[in-house]
Amino acid sequence: MWVKPVELSKHVKRLAAEVGFNRCGITTAEPIGRADYFRAWLAGGRAGSMSYLHRYFNERTDPRALLRGARSVIVVALSYHQPTPVREADGYVRGRVARYAWGEDYHVVLRRKLSQMIERLRGDVPESSQFRVCVDTAPLIEREFAARAGIGWIGKNTMALNQELGSYFFLGAIVTTLELAPDAPAVDHCGSCTACLDACPTKAFPQPYEMDASRCISYLTIEHRREIPEEFQPAIGDWLFGCDVCQEVCPFNRHAPTTVESAFTPRSPNPAPSVDEVLSWSAGDYSRELRGSAMKRAKLDMLQRNARIIKENDEESKSQNDK
Repeated sequence: MWVKPVELSKHVKRLAAEVGFNRCGITTAEPIGRADYFRAWLAGGRAGSMSYLHRYFNERTDPRALLRGARSVIVVALSYHQPTPVREADGYVRGRVARYAWGEDYHVVLRRKLSQMIERLRGDVPESSQFRVCVDTAPLIEREFAARAGIGWIGKNTMALNQELGSYFFLGAIVTTLELAPDAPAVDHCGSCTACLDACPTKAFPQPYEMDASRCISYLTIEHRREIPEEFQPAIGDWLFGCDVCQEVCPFNRHAPTTVESAFTPRSPNPAPSVDEVLSWSAGDYSRELRGSAMKRAKLDMLQRNARIIKENDEESKSQNDK
């Protein structure tokens, strides 16, 4: 039985490494320090049509509202970075997919690993110990706790950044009643760099460290259910699902290690689907082609909406080149 928080914390981190996580940090279950900022961000309409973000405010900002008696938050990071496959010209108009959705649904992968951690921990802690797994869909702002747990700072593009891993990693958390020794918060290393802000096609960053999600290509292609405003359609370019632009230009991603998690291996040799194929999908095709993929976050009509925009952008580009 583990007694000292410091020793138990070391054990937790060993378990995290053994199940395959790249990083593990620990923080207290106190509320985030930027709850007022988050409230103002929502009130300012920055969440666009993501009405669900307005719900469960207390749970998103205070782990103790998620789990009664919570004392600690264990935060883990799992890299999904991998090189972009060489795309041979094949005559098809293709839509790019954000790297995180190339392989198996990360929700499933992280939950599986976090559950393994908890299962192994239960034999070493009091039976009364409680745990709550959080992987994106749970109402907890994981990156805030990741920064406080030393996993990585929140960059100017509002993503968690780590000096070695870059930003191509998933975050997961375990809220627990265990008393653990907290880590020191991460230090911001963005400096004077503004590459991510300058490269954003839709100018979704009103200022450093603040995103207007209603202008973000990831939001527009994945979360926005209605037609995409015309002003943003040219900037969508060939993004079918999500966007990696602000990550692609980040200096910390230049040497990011390739993931060793086989579940994130691209489901297809070419993770950029043909837009004509997507436009031809039936409901059955959609379910079959995207079974086990995070891409199912976007409904069929949304993917086909995105595919139409990509096709129109391609036709416009060819027309301009012919002039």
